[in-house]
Amino acid sequence: MTELSLADTAETVRRTTAGELTAVTAVEESLARIAALDPGLNAFSRVLADEARAEAAARDEHLAAGGAPGPLHGVPIAIKEEVDVAGTVTTFGGEANETPAAADAEIVRRLRDAGAVIIGKTTMPEFGAFPYTESTSRGITRNPWDRSRTPGGSSGGTAVAVATGMVPAAIGGDGGGSIRIPSACCGLFGLKPQRGRVTTAPHPHLWWALGTAGPLTRTVRDSALVYDVIRGNTEGDLYHAGGTESFVEAATREPGRLRIGWTTQPVTRGVRPDPIHVRAVEDTARLLGDLGHEVREVDPHYPDPTAAFVPQFFAGIRTEADEVEHFDRLERRTRETYRLGSWVTPRVRDWALRETEKVSAKANRVFGEVDVLLTPAIAHRPPRVGRLDGVGTVRASLRAMPAIAYAALWNVAGNPAAAVPCGTGPDGLPVAIQLVGRTDDEATLFSLSAQVEQARPWPTWVGDR
Repeated sequence: MTELSLADTAETVRRTTAGELTAVTAVEESLARIAALDPGLNAFSRVLADEARAEAAARDEHLAAGGAPGPLHGVPIAIKEEVDVAGTVTTFGGEANETPAAADAEIVRRLRDAGAVIIGKTTMPEFGAFPYTESTSRGITRNPWDRSRTPGGSSGGTAVAVATGMVPAAIGGDGGGSIRIPSACCGLFGLKPQRGRVTTAPHPHLWWALGTAGPLTRTVRDSALVYDVIRGNTEGDLYHAGGTESFVEAATREPGRLRIGWTTQPVTRGVRPDPIHVRAVEDTARLLGDLGHEVREVDPHYPDPTAAFVPQFFAGIRTEADEVEHFDRLERRTRETYRLGSWVTPRVRDWALRETEKVSAKANRVFGEVDVLLTPAIAHRPPRVGRLDGVGTVRASLRAMPAIAYAALWNVAGNPAAAVPCGTGPDGLPVAIQLVGRTDDEATLFSLSAQVEQARPWPTWVGDR
């Protein structure tokens, strides 16, 4: 990696606003890395080279004319396929749409207003249905740490683009772990925000109560920086979060002495965490104790989220599938999933939403005794690619269980939760833990994650292995 490609978002902004680096140079470096690395990794479904060069030139002209730089001035950023970017087709990871979006999604508009340059769209499995970035249309996206392994999903292309330095930051989405799972597989920091923290406009929701968009980054500070740009609601949003504290400010302050409970008990019965992940939680618990926190093992008494999660999963996919231009072009497994979800009528969906409130109340009881919950991020090591080859909806769902075993509950509950890197395992692949916060309390997670990052810096990908 070159010196420039090693620069994170905050450092790129410092250079572009200080005149040490032009936005055009930052974009050309990003495009060069995409051209060099992506053919073997498949992070991007579309690269907007000409559009990005023009946008970067406009950023430079604005600054040269005395204009004020935005908080993301000149930063190349990639966008997951499910998010609208004006002039490109919102594919949802497949071939069922062909008309380009007329306008940017609200979060893309906010990124541009902050000075970011949109450089392309990243791969995902169709509709983000499963936590492995593989599809008939897009093929297989590979983990740069070991190309025989998956980067996770569904924001797998986003994770690979950031992990390899193709871009300093990129936007993903999380409806059952899809920010945290690929972050854990690729050695990134990925925080799922509180439900309703980030607008879903032009759509009123993302998989009803389950989903939210957010960045994957190489540092805690970068995540906070991007979130402070994209957070906030519009009138049409179905969900709204509380609290106004700057996440950048939170990431730069000490967290204070926290009560931290840890557990390796999975939410999903029958799933056993890999011993590498168990050790990671135990090692992190010791580190947090050494940092002055009150740390103890707890039993979270997890509620079963299945009755709330499954109907919304089906309803989310059916809602998106109903809106595509060519239903017949959807993948066979997607059409099977659509059929299997026919029992989720609006009445069933609304019942599941009421169950969501009950699950959230039960899940949040643990925060009566702790401030933060520490768990594994995923149960398995990143599996070999081809995880979804030749399997239907039911088998794909079973194969997804180890990936979502610790993550999906917090989509139902709505709480913020972050995948935090903690080194690499004996297999050479990244290891991560999950930190879960109280409702509306991303700030504590940013403060604590930054403290962990400083005390135990995590490795970054440095080239083919």
